[in-house]
Amino acid sequence: MRISEQTKGVYIISATPFAEDGSLDLASTDSLMDFYLASGVHGMTILGVMGEAPKLTQEESVTFLTRALNRVDGRVPIIVGVSNPGLDNLARLAHTAMDKGAAGVMVAPMTGLNTEAKLLAYYDQVCKALGPEVPLVYQDYPQTTGVPVSVATLNTLIDRHPQFVMLKHEDCPGLAKITALRQSAEREGRRRVSILVGNGGLYYPQELARGVDGAMTGFAYPEMLVQVYELHAAGKQDAAEDLFDAYLPLVRHEQQIGLGLALRKEVLQRRGAIASSKIRAPGPSLTAVDQAELTRMIERVEARLSTLGLAA
Repeated sequence: MRISEQTKGVYIISATPFAEDGSLDLASTDSLMDFYLASGVHGMTILGVMGEAPKLTQEESVTFLTRALNRVDGRVPIIVGVSNPGLDNLARLAHTAMDKGAAGVMVAPMTGLNTEAKLLAYYDQVCKALGPEVPLVYQDYPQTTGVPVSVATLNTLIDRHPQFVMLKHEDCPGLAKITALRQSAEREGRRRVSILVGNGGLYYPQELARGVDGAMTGFAYPEMLVQVYELHAAGKQDAAEDLFDAYLPLVRHEQQIGLGLALRKEVLQRRGAIASSKIRAPGPSLTAVDQAELTRMIERVEARLSTLGLAA
C-alpha cells in the first residue's frame, strides 16, 4: 500500500473534524473517512494544510492519524503530512505514521530556505532522518511556504533521493513547470516521479493534459475529481472538461484565501460527512450572507449537472 513513482488517481486532502468546543471529533473522523471512500477516491492525505495540522498538538496528530488509518483499514493508501520546523518532531511523527500503516509522508520546505542550496541541504537532512524506506512527497506550494523551487533543483532531489517518489504540485502559474519536468525526465533518462496537483483543482483538466497523474486537493465534491480523472484516462477529454466546468463556480469559490477552508467544511457538513464545520481558532467563519451565497451557488451547480444528465 506504499506510494511509489507509479501512484496515480485522486488522493483527497482530508479536513480534520472538530466539535463545537474545538476538540477533535473522532466520530466525524469515521464518517468523513467513509464519505471519502464512498466517493471513489484512490487515496487520502491527512494532516495537510487543509487539515489544520499546525493547530494540533503532537498527541492530537497521532490520535487523528490512528483513527483515520484504522477506519480506512487499508482500503486505500493514506499519506500523512509531517512538516514541522523541528526535524526530530518531523521524523518522530513520520515513523509513528508509517508504523501504523501510512503509505508515505509529505514534507513541505521550511520557511526561510531562500536559496536552492539551502533547500537541497534541508531535504538531505529530512531524508536522512526519515530513512530510505519511507516514501516521500515533496509539497511544492510556494504561495504558502514562500519557498520556490526550480525544475533543475527538483531534478537534483529526484536524482539524490530514491525515496522522493511524488511531487505535490501547487506552484502557480505551474503548467509550464509540469511540462518541463516531464520533458526533462524523458529527454535525460531521469526517473519519472508521480505528480499530483493541488490548488483546489483550478487547472485540473489542463494539468492532466500536461501529463500529471491525478489530483491531491480537498474539493468538497471529491467524486467530481475522480470522475474527471477517469474520463480523461479513458480518452474522453471533452467529457472530462464538461463535467469539470459544471463544478467550476464552486471550485473557484473555495479558492478564496482565508475563507476557503470554512467553505469546504460547511459543504462537508451539509453533505453529512462531518457534524460541525468548526475551524480551530484563529480561523474564519461564514456570515449569513456567505451561507446564502453558497446555497445559491450549490443550487445552480446542481441545476447545471441536471442538464448534463448527472447528479451532485
